[in-house]
Amino acid sequence: QVQLVESGGGLVQAGGFLRLSCAASGSFLSISRMAWYRQAPGQQRELVAAITNIGITNYAESVKGRFTISRAKNTAYLQMNSLKPEDTGDYYCAVLVRVTILGNANGYWGQGTQVTVSS
Repeated sequence: QVQLVESGGGLVQAGGFLRLSCAASGSFLSISRMAWYRQAPGQQRELVAAITNIGITNYAESVKGRFTISRAKNTAYLQMNSLKPEDTGDYYCAVLVRVTILGNANGYWGQGTQVTVSS
């Protein structure tokens, strides 16, 4: 099993900043991909940012230039600058881990951390 511990959410004013952290632990060979998703009430979960094991990043168009995803060992970070009210939602960490030498990978979700941006 893999455990994800998320932290860094909170309430901030528009224009402010937050840094989310996601620490992965458990039994796996390596991490293939770590990502952050967000979801507002009644809406679908959407990808915010992702980073692969070779450092390739992917961002939602709405956060490009404002958010930065990075990874250090088994921890992913999401630096969120110039926050807007539309960034409000529950942010979920996700990880894909390699469990066998043959290339099999499993995905896991964190429990979520709330981000609220006031106008």
